[in-house]
Amino acid sequence: MSKKTILKEIIETRKSKYPKDYTTEKISKKVLNKILKSADFAPNHKLTKPWRLELFQDDAKMELAVALGKVCILNLDATTSEKKIKNIQEKFEQTNAIVSISVNYSGKVPQWEELAATAMAVQNMYLTCNAHNVGCYWSTPKEAENLSEFLKLEDNQMCLGLFYMGKLPK
Repeated sequence: MSKKTILKEIIETRKSKYPKDYTTEKISKKVLNKILKSADFAPNHKLTKPWRLELFQDDAKMELAVALGKVCILNLDATTSEKKIKNIQEKFEQTNAIVSISVNYSGKVPQWEELAATAMAVQNMYLTCNAHNVGCYWSTPKEAENLSEFLKLEDNQMCLGLFYMGKLPK
């Protein structure tokens, strides 16, 4: 198959896949590294590479779930936060790896350019996941904006959401 045909197929079949569709099979470290490395090839003005990606697995993933749950408790009423926390726990348990997606505003270019570059980096991750039979989706819960302390973000940085990943059935 030609490169054009392969690329066309990867682009056209790329779509969000959710934790309920993931298997319990682990994503190999080699594949995870390829997914994260693919972000580095996103175009970005003045080479600011504004995306900040942090991989969470195993215990670290559950610490992230707890942090997100705490943010929900602070920002929602008791009934809503209880449902949301249960939903978070289920999604995190079904997911092999989660990447926090943050943007670092450099001040060298307009903020919208750095947001766009970060989104393009995530698109590269989506396409790489698709090529490796890894399901994924970018979740942008309002609460993610309040993960700055947990993620140790600086004042010029902002969390834009979480990128859930899991192996898909063959």
